[in-house]
Amino acid sequence: MLSRAASVILRKSSTSRAPQSLLKLNSAPIGSRFYSLEEHPSAKSAWEKSCYFEMDFTISENATVYEAVQKFAAYDIGCLVTMDASGKISGVISERDYISKIALLGRLSKDTLVKEISTKSANLLTASPQDSVDQCMEKMLSKGIRHLPLLDDDGNVIGMLSVKDLVKTLVKEKDQTIKVLSDFALGKGGHFGAE
Repeated sequence: MLSRAASVILRKSSTSRAPQSLLKLNSAPIGSRFYSLEEHPSAKSAWEKSCYFEMDFTISENATVYEAVQKFAAYDIGCLVTMDASGKISGVISERDYISKIALLGRLSKDTLVKEISTKSANLLTASPQDSVDQCMEKMLSKGIRHLPLLDDDGNVIGMLSVKDLVKTLVKEKDQTIKVLSDFALGKGGHFGAE
């Protein structure tokens, strides 16, 4: 939100013949990439900083729900991508699925298969690496969900995003924007920040 407001201010100032160097203020690096007030982090950059990065966040749809719960606990996560026998995404299973479809109904997790309670891929919202963090957040808010599988252009699962990952990324982006604008307002320059 703040970065959009800053962008509008900078665009308006461009009509008043502001020096070109002031029109695109770069902030300090986030990770290994520089973000400007005009850019927004992508789903891929959020995932790369996620707890789901470099871990196996998948489970066979033929596994038991008990196995899924064990994985939730072992990795301290709340959602897994379910895979069919051919290795394609078939849906997701979350802690909410366990609570509402197993625990509350008195079913046994050791006797129930993941595919019996998972959200199927036909009803699934997903993200692509090119989606912005804002777009991913809008998808989650529109359906009241907390996780989005990240799919490549061929529909293969490459990652998982949680709402926590997106919030962390947005907070970092806003902090960087505030720093750049503060430095600019204090005459410290917009490109390098205070040192």
